[in-house]
Amino acid sequence: MSLFKQLLLAICLFLVVAFTGSFMVSLESSRAQYVNQLRSHAQDAATSLALSLTPNIDDPAMVEIMVSSIFDSGYYTSIRVINLADGKVMVERHADPGEGDVPGWFVRLIGLDPAGGDAIVSRGWQQAARVEVISHPMFALAKLWDSALGSLGWLLLCGILSGIVGALILRRQLRPLDLLVEQSHAIARREFFSLPDLPTTPEIRRVVSAMNQMVEKLKALFREQTERSEKLRVESYQDSLTGLANRRYFEMQLHDRVSAAEESRAGYLLILRVNDLAGLNQRLGGQRTDQLLQAVGQQLVRTCVRYPETQNLITRSRGGEFAVLAPGMVQAEAVQWAQELETTLHSLYDTGASDLLPVAHLGLAAYLPGDDPQVLLKLADQALAQAESSGERSWVCLEHSVVQVVEDDHHAWRQLLDRALSKGHVQLFFQPVVQSDPTARLLHYKVVSRLLDEQGQAIVAGRFLPWLERFGWLPRLDEMMLAMVLKHLQTHSDALAVNLSAATLADSATMERIFALLAELPDLGPRLTLEIGEEQLPEQAALEALTRRLRSLGYGLSLQRFGGRFSMIGNLAHLGLAYLKIDGSYIRAIDQESHKRLFIEAIQRAAHSIDLPLIAERVETEGELSVIREMGVSGVQGRLIGDPAPWR
Repeated sequence: MSLFKQLLLAICLFLVVAFTGSFMVSLESSRAQYVNQLRSHAQDAATSLALSLTPNIDDPAMVEIMVSSIFDSGYYTSIRVINLADGKVMVERHADPGEGDVPGWFVRLIGLDPAGGDAIVSRGWQQAARVEVISHPMFALAKLWDSALGSLGWLLLCGILSGIVGALILRRQLRPLDLLVEQSHAIARREFFSLPDLPTTPEIRRVVSAMNQMVEKLKALFREQTERSEKLRVESYQDSLTGLANRRYFEMQLHDRVSAAEESRAGYLLILRVNDLAGLNQRLGGQRTDQLLQAVGQQLVRTCVRYPETQNLITRSRGGEFAVLAPGMVQAEAVQWAQELETTLHSLYDTGASDLLPVAHLGLAAYLPGDDPQVLLKLADQALAQAESSGERSWVCLEHSVVQVVEDDHHAWRQLLDRALSKGHVQLFFQPVVQSDPTARLLHYKVVSRLLDEQGQAIVAGRFLPWLERFGWLPRLDEMMLAMVLKHLQTHSDALAVNLSAATLADSATMERIFALLAELPDLGPRLTLEIGEEQLPEQAALEALTRRLRSLGYGLSLQRFGGRFSMIGNLAHLGLAYLKIDGSYIRAIDQESHKRLFIEAIQRAAHSIDLPLIAERVETEGELSVIREMGVSGVQGRLIGDPAPWR
């Protein structure tokens, strides 16, 4: 029983006891008063009748008339006149008027007996007769009944009003306790917020203040760990001059994005080299040359705005050389991108570069998932060399013949995807995610999708997702996948995780349908987690609103591919995420590259301070798994554990 109910019940019991005692005391006092009144009434009647009979005691007719007159004028049980000489009754009147409207149980409860009185009738100096009068308590009972009803009604009214007022006061005074409970539950969900309004009750105020101090200390600890980790990331993976990623980060992402992983996409690698950097240093000086390099980096960032996946993949590899990895890009987009870069770089001539040569040359090379990263780099360098030797334009793009044939067939992809989504030709594949300890207990299955072509062959996500993005059909796929996942959960007991794209999150109509679908099956909430890629995160306010909405429906939210935007980890204390999946690029060869281990340890410390579980993605070797276990990462996912496969 809650404290509110206990206190309210105690107040009600106190009121019942107090009012019952007051009622009984009042009733007993009235009863005693009426007993005295009845006795006085009977005695007065006997005395008055005796005095009236004194001159007429020898006249039987007059005695009877006077007795009848007195008897009929009041509430009497009996009046008797007894001759003292022989003890015989001279006149007697008797009646039983009943209790009227007074209930019998009340009469028995009160126990108000008839009261009597007597007086002597004299004949000269002799006692001639005795008058005995017994009053009936009917009148007193009726008055007591009315008084009891009035008192009871008043006490009930006071009790009800007191209970209501007491309940309101209790609810108001105990409201901080409800907030404390909510705050405690939020901490358990890895959310940390302070109560802004302190209660007026001193005892509760001290408890709330102590909880706020604890929350603020946890937030400060988390902030400190976050700042330390972000500083380590900047030192390890960021170029100090341009603020872009450095060569170490580029090589790490290149090996990860060009791998044959499930979500790997075909795309393009861009190499940009500023012309005659040594000569620029001599002619312009180090400061203006640095400004030129910064301007080139800014132009790269500006032209990549339309391609969200490239935002974290723009790097300054060395000196005047920049590299950009563009997953999901097709030939037409690559050509347009190169032309736009060529135009924007012309605006940098006033920085001091020679008017005779372009500021920089560009080399683009297409790649497919599974290509050798070193071969890709050589192909991009070859394209750059051709651009530098060509006098017509400042860029050259080299293609794979397979890429040209398959990836650029816009009409064929549109027909294939529309038919697959319309007819439900989507197959779910499940990849296990387990604990990193030797028990390898299953945490959940990550659900990925395959589209079936006309021959019934499964197409991996890395090939069709870029086209779905171009056509704006990702919300259709996400909604269909979620419906299939919920249907699967109704017949299976394992926990699942499914991804939502940025396009789906931005489509309010689709999200409302998804919320309605989840609201119909709240019991499945503990077994389904929705994941969002770090590169697809909405604004903080929208993310918090999404988290609250999902939590109200009983479902959880988590982030995957986390690592490129580590500075945002400070905002995770407000979200209550189910877990955090570390990008596989930080996991690959972690047993051989110490800088990755330092970075993951920094993330682990920050996440551990708010009790946020970490899961490592793309674990492929026993050496990687051994290091992950040693660092205390909670879970693992990757080929070493199991490839995505249809449900068995």
